[in-house]
Amino acid sequence: MKTLIEIHVLQNFAPSNLNRDDTGAPKDALFGGMRRARVSSQCSKRAVREFFGERVREGVLGADELAVRTKRVYQAIADALAGKRDPVESLAKAEIALSYVKLKAAEGGKTQYLLFLGRREISALAQTIDEYWDQVVAADESDAEKSKGKAKKAAANSAPKEVQARIESIFNGGKAIDVALFGRMLADMPEKNQNAACQIAHAISTHAVEREFDFYTAVDDLKPDDTAGADMMGTVEFNSACYYRYAVVDWEKLVENLQGDTELAAKGLRIFLQGFVEAEPSGKQNSFAAHNPPEFVAVSVCSNAAPRNLANAFETAIRARPGESLTRKSVEALAIRANALHEAYPRACHTFLLNLAQAELGGFGVEKTSLNEVLDETLKAVRS
Repeated sequence: MKTLIEIHVLQNFAPSNLNRDDTGAPKDALFGGMRRARVSSQCSKRAVREFFGERVREGVLGADELAVRTKRVYQAIADALAGKRDPVESLAKAEIALSYVKLKAAEGGKTQYLLFLGRREISALAQTIDEYWDQVVAADESDAEKSKGKAKKAAANSAPKEVQARIESIFNGGKAIDVALFGRMLADMPEKNQNAACQIAHAISTHAVEREFDFYTAVDDLKPDDTAGADMMGTVEFNSACYYRYAVVDWEKLVENLQGDTELAAKGLRIFLQGFVEAEPSGKQNSFAAHNPPEFVAVSVCSNAAPRNLANAFETAIRARPGESLTRKSVEALAIRANALHEAYPRACHTFLLNLAQAELGGFGVEKTSLNEVLDETLKAVRS
């Protein structure tokens, strides 16, 4: 049986610039023939990963239950060996050891691309290098191999087979919750890639938006009294939007990625869902302070069903008349679409929701009074 956990969120942000493009303007997209505000899925994932980090600092998660994304893995391994081995030698041994699995160092002592590694994987790499310290030696590469770009293959072929096998076995995700959820790609070790258990959509506004501009000036505090005018001026683009946000988690894939640890999967799922609701993009928040919790959250636990993004509820852009709530109208449009799709394509789902917008839902879901209640019921349904 396949179990999917879907989360739908409607969140109205005050004027802000949460996720910028390369020109500094708020990201947007065309949808339903209208310009919509947008927050990228990458931005949402980053906010959730930061939320995970806060749970570590609170003691809810262990640091070794998460991963790091870095090019500085050699230094991380050397740091793990601090106090046991010489730092310079440790750094060199880390580069040699990873070359056995075709991960070659670039200039500056970094990997050639960002690696997403569980902290347990980094610790295990350090432990293996320490255990096989004298056997971790550089490959004897010929000038021809270097010139033809065969250095990775030469290093792997010259590696002690026992050491190489141990290092290869370490790259299993390290039971890191964020790797299990978001997946990873290792270009030089495709067999060690991990498919994501979670998909996150780009958030889009339920309505059409136009960019606005804030013209600002700044005055030098130490400027002489007889000098007029601003000493700095410029513009910042912003918008205000009610976003539809959606994500789906494959429960069985999450458990598989966490090596069958259902307790860790349940903990990770709950923290992910909480983070998806509560974590905010940080873009220009010092300038706008748009800290606006969602007015509507719906979480569905579905069995043997295909995922269902409800963005088409807003294909026709929502328009609120004076005195009407844009958020409430958006929630009602989402409920109408969800009920219509369920009538046409029935699914076995349990849906729990938080309806602060006080919208009419037409029988969509079971209302709860707090996010904690929604999450409690969701986890019961997942594990029942």
